[in-house]
Amino acid sequence: MKVLVTYVSQTGNTRKVAQAIFDQVEGGRELKELPQVQALDGYDLAFVGFPIQAYAPAKPAADFLQKHAAGRNIALFITHASPEDSPELPGWLDSCRAAAAGARLAGVFHCQGELSEQVADFMTKSKDEKLIAWAKDRPSTIGQPDAARLERARQWARGVLAKVR
Repeated sequence: MKVLVTYVSQTGNTRKVAQAIFDQVEGGRELKELPQVQALDGYDLAFVGFPIQAYAPAKPAADFLQKHAAGRNIALFITHASPEDSPELPGWLDSCRAAAAGARLAGVFHCQGELSEQVADFMTKSKDEKLIAWAKDRPSTIGQPDAARLERARQWARGVLAKVR
C-alpha cells in the first residue's frame, strides 16, 4: 500500500501531527507539504492535514480536497486553537468533512494546536467577541499539540491504516 501524508501548516502545529502520523506508516510512504502535491494518482490512502482558519478548513486544503478527493481514500487531520470541547467545533469539523465530499473518508482526527502570537494579536483587533475571547485564552494553547495529543494522532493513524488495508 502506498500512503501519502500531506499538510498545510502555518505555524508548525499541523506539521507536528503530520510527522507523528507519517512515523506510523510502514512501506511505501511519502510526506509532502500540500503545495508539492499535484494529484493523488498512485496513492492508496492520503492523510490530508490542515488548520481550521476563520471557522473552516484552510483554503488551500479545501481547494485541494474539492479538486482531488473524489473517489479516493482520504483521512483528515485537523488542528485548531479552540479547546476540544468547544461547542462551535462540531460545526467547523462538519465543514472540513464537506470539503472532502465524494471521498471515501477513512477517518477524521482533530486536536488543539498553539495559537500563534501573531494570530492572537490579529484576533484581538476583531469586532467578533468570540475571537477576542479566544485570543485572550492563548496561554492555554501554548505547547499544543502536546505529547498526549501526538500519541492520540499516532493511535488514530494506526487504526486508519488497519481499516484501509
